[in-house]
Amino acid sequence: MLLVVGTIVWSQVGVMGAEPGPLAEAEKNSAVTIEQTPEGVVISPADGDSEVGLVFVPGAKVQPEGYISTLQGLAADDGITVVITRPWLNLAFFDPRGLDAFTSAAPEIGTWIVGGHSLGGVRACQLAPDADALALFASYCANDLSASALPVLSLSGSEDGLSTPQKIADARHLLPESAELIEIDGASHASFGAYGPQAGDGTPTIPDDDVRAQITESVGALAAGLD
Repeated sequence: MLLVVGTIVWSQVGVMGAEPGPLAEAEKNSAVTIEQTPEGVVISPADGDSEVGLVFVPGAKVQPEGYISTLQGLAADDGITVVITRPWLNLAFFDPRGLDAFTSAAPEIGTWIVGGHSLGGVRACQLAPDADALALFASYCANDLSASALPVLSLSGSEDGLSTPQKIADARHLLPESAELIEIDGASHASFGAYGPQAGDGTPTIPDDDVRAQITESVGALAAGLD
């Protein structure tokens, strides 16, 4: 009982929310619609034209709103509907729900990418067999997908102090041979969201806007290849 209570308390301490400035700017973006739904935070193109979706699992102790600014471009520029999940206890490994618990936010979409940041990416790897593609953000798999024909995009940062370039390289063998690995020069672990600095991380040497642009371009290309 003490262990359970302690884990619950720990999961609620130090939770990182969205930085007010980037979030407010995203909320003013007339090209997207942002909704709070039972499945999570849904970002969709304002014109309603969307054929590909992304289920995105947040990193440990990061609120889903901390990724709205980072992911808005996927909806605005590439027509991708994004569902940012709200993991139980703010930790993806405590959330046993399947992919369909989140794709139900946009049942009209037939093609889905599953992705996630940090620990959320580890969980995304577990959900990947039910998706059409996988997108890792400063993360790596713990399960073996090497024999899969699944399209995989792995984005990482050269200055990441948590999911370091070495850790990502060490887990490369768990991804399909065809996986595309892109290291964003100057990006840190927290560069893949907009929730402020993170303990143990490196220092970014690239503006957040540049990281967001590279994320939008890379994931947009992944989605385009699924048509």
